Amino acid sequence: MNENNWRFVKKRTAADGAVYVSADGTRYRRTGGAELQAEAQFQRRIADLDYPVPHVLEEGVTDDGHYYVVEESLGDQTLHDWAVASLNGGRALHDDITDTAAQVAARLLRAQAAHRVQPARGSLRQWLEGAGFTRNVFQENPDLDTTRTRAALDHALDRLVTVPLVRGHLDYGLPNVLPAGVIDWQHHGLVPLGYDVLPALEIIAFKGGSKGYTASPGQRHRYLAALDDASLNTTGQPVSQNLGAYLLAKALFFLALMRPTDPSRTDKHLKWQYRRHLFTKGLEQYEHTGTVDTALLPALEEFAAGHSAGDHP
Repeated sequence: MNENNWRFVKKRTAADGAVYVSADGTRYRRTGGAELQAEAQFQRRIADLDYPVPHVLEEGVTDDGHYYVVEESLGDQTLHDWAVASLNGGRALHDDITDTAAQVAARLLRAQAAHRVQPARGSLRQWLEGAGFTRNVFQENPDLDTTRTRAALDHALDRLVTVPLVRGHLDYGLPNVLPAGVIDWQHHGLVPLGYDVLPALEIIAFKGGSKGYTASPGQRHRYLAALDDASLNTTGQPVSQNLGAYLLAKALFFLALMRPTDPSRTDKHLKWQYRRHLFTKGLEQYEHTGTVDTALLPALEEFAAGHSAGDHP
């Protein structure tokens, strides 16, 4: 492979290796190790199942012994990139972006629903522990490992027991979605149907406004309605009924690996406390209503003001 045909894009996140783009922009090449090889094998499998993913065109080993994979380009601008570029001084997402997000999510949901996986005993709990990084969260926040928290998580699992398990992304969001499909399947695994796509607009709130944009209630409603329509046509059930359970798992996910080790990093301590606050607020909502309304969660700036004033720990 002629290295001169590839332009460096970035180092890969959460893994060794790098990403390159071809001179004509039609292909991407990624380098890595065994985890990238497993991802490519998974991506080949789900492409054959009509998942909206890049097709793997080539794979092999470089001269220095690293694994590489070449895949088709789905474009050079994710929905996150599109959102940031179109803000124009405000924070509201354009309807075109959320509507496109709904179209891609519905395509993925239909493909997932059409190819369900027979679960093994304990598969659903294994999903929760992996998706929510529960072991790490409770190690870093032992005061949250309570009978109350465990009861809420058990209730969520009980609600999901009849939901089909499917091959999922596990890190789905606007930064991994393009109008033509979904990229970056590094963290793939079994998920209950809808876990990938349902929270995509809701999880913006967990990032505290740092992404620069917000989805309006109307946009969130239309997005969920599009997914319910896709789900009703494939399973006979509205998938949005499981959103609360999924957001409880996401509240854990966003709290994982957040506890800082450097006491001088007040910014990191603030963000850790903020994510703890979001989890406890989400837990309270789930206990009372069976769901989580992310519109009621404070932005980081609002939390920081209250934190300084002593309104919350």
